[in-house]
Amino acid sequence: MRILVVEDEPKVATFIKKGLEEQTYEVEVAFDGYIAKKMVLSNPYDLLLLDINLPQINGFDLCRIVRENGIKTPILMLTALGTTDDKLTGFEAGADDYLVKPFEFRELLARIRALHKRSIEPSSSAATLKIADLELNLEEKSVRRSGKKIDLTAKEFSLLEYLLRNRGKVVSRVDIAEKVWDISFDTGTNVIDVYVNFLRKKIDRDFPKKLIHTVVGMGYVLKEE
Repeated sequence: MRILVVEDEPKVATFIKKGLEEQTYEVEVAFDGYIAKKMVLSNPYDLLLLDINLPQINGFDLCRIVRENGIKTPILMLTALGTTDDKLTGFEAGADDYLVKPFEFRELLARIRALHKRSIEPSSSAATLKIADLELNLEEKSVRRSGKKIDLTAKEFSLLEYLLRNRGKVVSRVDIAEKVWDISFDTGTNVIDVYVNFLRKKIDRDFPKKLIHTVVGMGYVLKEE
């Protein structure tokens, strides 16, 4: 597994590199966003670890550049910026996960393994998931409702895919955190609720029949009214 660590603090970068190499990972380091951009666009990696406060190009912008170039490599952001807004900005930019400094190294390893496992798992044989007039195409990464194209971010798409795979079933916030964010503990934020609301605005707001429903005290369910 080949990992690129983008971190401008040499001590932190060295600590992460040494720890990952002890786990037999192949690790390269970039100390600013511009160098990291050149490396990512010209070399294949299995995972990117990005700090946010980087010289030249910050982590959010670098993440967007990677996704705009069609690179689907899992991205884990490592940063001291831990507010809900910071996390949402990272996810909107295309990050797959977010780990706040300081962190335990074993937690970093668990996140890396979860992201890598998810990236290599074969997708379902069904290319399209449907409910009512809503259709999600897994190959095209597209969503339509009543024939109208709906633009979703990568994380919104993953959330909708999870809800569709569990249509008719009430899923808790813990279920969503584990399956969509690969987080098995309380982060102390309302990121999941915020994302469900983002999805509602795009999927339900302009249509008379609502599909995403809240089950008070239990979670959410995707079903026809």
